[in-house]
Amino acid sequence: MKLFALLLCLVATQLHAQQELPAATVNGVIISQLRLERYFADYLQAQGRAVTSIRNPGVYKRLRDQALTDLIDKELLWQEAQRQGVSVSDTEVNAQIDQLRLALGTAKRFDQRLADAGFDAESFAAYTRHELAAQQVFMQASQVPEPDAAQVRAFYLANASSLPPVQNQSADPSVVPEQGLVLAKRLLVEQQQAQARQALLQRLRDAGQVQRLD
Repeated sequence: MKLFALLLCLVATQLHAQQELPAATVNGVIISQLRLERYFADYLQAQGRAVTSIRNPGVYKRLRDQALTDLIDKELLWQEAQRQGVSVSDTEVNAQIDQLRLALGTAKRFDQRLADAGFDAESFAAYTRHELAAQQVFMQASQVPEPDAAQVRAFYLANASSLPPVQNQSADPSVVPEQGLVLAKRLLVEQQQAQARQALLQRLRDAGQVQRLD
């Protein structure tokens, strides 16, 4: 029993040290190694991979670096949400948690997943609120002006070879088919939205004080 108690103490000490050891700092806020480890496991799971399946050290480092980049960006977006005064209601938080609980099938599985990730109900609610606020800021960047007809046509002509083929009922090759313009407009808007979101992240990274320690 004494040996078992000693082992538990050692494990708790190691977890505490890992939690305190920073993987990065974002404007003075610490992203701990423990947080990175837990997020990295979820990051790999979302890609259908497991840590034990990665044999190449270079691939492992690249994926871990990307996971840390994601965490840094999440923290930057949360801090920006705070600066903008973005508010997320309890109703929104509870709805999101209920959706996750339903996705896991049972309350027991949900509670186990929370425990595995180091959360209790209160801390996970706070985490969810941060995530939703950060997502609001991120998605606000997607509100780009609607491209005009000339922009859409130019985009279509510049990318016609890579777009899905459409039937042109005119013998004049300069006449762009209507369905081609509809597709081109959708793809152009998506491209502009992605560029706007990336520009927001880059602005926050450039303006912030980010230090990677992992």
